[in-house]
Amino acid sequence: MKAIATEFRDRRHREERKHRLNREIQAPEVRLSGPNNEPLGIVPVLEALRMAGELDVDLVEIAATAVPPVCRLMDYGKFKYQEQKKAAEAKAKQTVIDIKEVKFRPGTDDGDYNVKMRNIKRFLAEGDKVKVTLRFRGREITHQNLGMDLLNRIRDELADTIQVEQFPKLEGRQMIMMVAPARKKPGAAGGKTAEGDKTPVAAA
Repeated sequence: MKAIATEFRDRRHREERKHRLNREIQAPEVRLSGPNNEPLGIVPVLEALRMAGELDVDLVEIAATAVPPVCRLMDYGKFKYQEQKKAAEAKAKQTVIDIKEVKFRPGTDDGDYNVKMRNIKRFLAEGDKVKVTLRFRGREITHQNLGMDLLNRIRDELADTIQVEQFPKLEGRQMIMMVAPARKKPGAAGGKTAEGDKTPVAAA
């Protein structure tokens, strides 16, 4: 019955795993560790399989390229569950950075400009990146300097609170600038961009 259980575990775990289990292991002998990772020495693979059956666990190939391969006696289902749980916990701790888009027009009035700037500052304070998009309509595209002046105004107002990841770039009928929260550098004087640094528009 134990042998049947071992074969059932083989079929159950065969898909989507990185390790060979039980009778999938082809080497004539293996360097074996016990359920508590205690070294058991080099043993014939058939003996290792017998031990796995007696303990009602799996024989798992941990290091296939070693000579002989390194194997361990363990409950592989429990091992995979713990691995997935650790991966999920690590993913949950990762900081998720969103990209927020804020749209302007060359003729954006001061009231609308101030509202949009408050939104940009809030997004940055929350750790998100901001895609600043300036859309040209009709003949406005012939006055790209107005768009550049507006994006430079935004950049200068945000000053050392940002790092510019993409300087103003013309893409079709819109000009785009990407900014992110400034990285804090102890002892640095600040990342303020020098005044008068008007970056030329890069055509798409």
